[in-house]
Amino acid sequence: MSVDWQGVFPALMTEFKADGALDLDATQRHIQSCMDAGVEGLVMLGTLGENPSLTQDEKESVLAAAVETTGGKIPVLTGVAEYTTEFAIDFVRRAERAGVAGLMALPCMVYQQDSREAANHFRTLANATDLPIMIYNNPVAYKVDLSPEVFAGLADVENIVSVKESSHDSRRITDMFNVVGDRYIIFCGVDDLVLENLLFGAKGWVCGMVNSFPREAVRLYELARDGKVAEAYELYKWFMPLLHLDVDVKLVQMIKLANQMTGEGSEVVRAPRLILEGADRAHVEAVVNHALETRPNL
Repeated sequence: MSVDWQGVFPALMTEFKADGALDLDATQRHIQSCMDAGVEGLVMLGTLGENPSLTQDEKESVLAAAVETTGGKIPVLTGVAEYTTEFAIDFVRRAERAGVAGLMALPCMVYQQDSREAANHFRTLANATDLPIMIYNNPVAYKVDLSPEVFAGLADVENIVSVKESSHDSRRITDMFNVVGDRYIIFCGVDDLVLENLLFGAKGWVCGMVNSFPREAVRLYELARDGKVAEAYELYKWFMPLLHLDVDVKLVQMIKLANQMTGEGSEVVRAPRLILEGADRAHVEAVVNHALETRPNL
């Protein structure tokens, strides 16, 4: 299946049972809920999918389940977050076997690369597959910033087609257009910058809080896409306290708790993560409860 690089792509949660075992049925139910809300693609096994917490066999089974559930209606992408370039290529072989439509490639994990090493990783990965690739630029989390000039150097790699821009700097999108033109399709990767990013040229949104509030996320995107800025801003203001949860270091636990509160999933995570307690839990509960009490009528 080809990827139409636009719209809301949930960074989908991986669901676990109470004992920590993989829960594919619950993951598939959540996928269907997001599809019913109108998302236009899925990103499985990203940060929110707890990629490093799964075995290779589990990852492949999650991808196969996602492809089965979507039934060719929307594309399934997978995060590629491995320790080495060789390991990443091995995982891509599994992803191809599972039937994914594309990749969201991260820098190699643990080792802090410089931009030259990261660019070489992405180029080598792209040369090993025919699948289209979105590169995930997140210097806040991965400590390597892929500048527009780095992307200019990768422009000859035809199957690198998109960038998930998560530098937390809205100016970066304009800088990208000034340096590389429309060579890459830009996706917003920071929930609480999405309206700004969409208004200045992003075509899609890899979204965290769509997991818990899928209809609202899709509607916000549609309003921004259609130039209905005033309406979009009103919805954005309601959404913003929730969107802030996506940029916290405990975003996985926070959004999983929000999912549980909205009936979209379970808060169960795998160690070393632990479910929230104390002030963190109270904060998320307050934010989500207020959002539910004031939820707009779409």
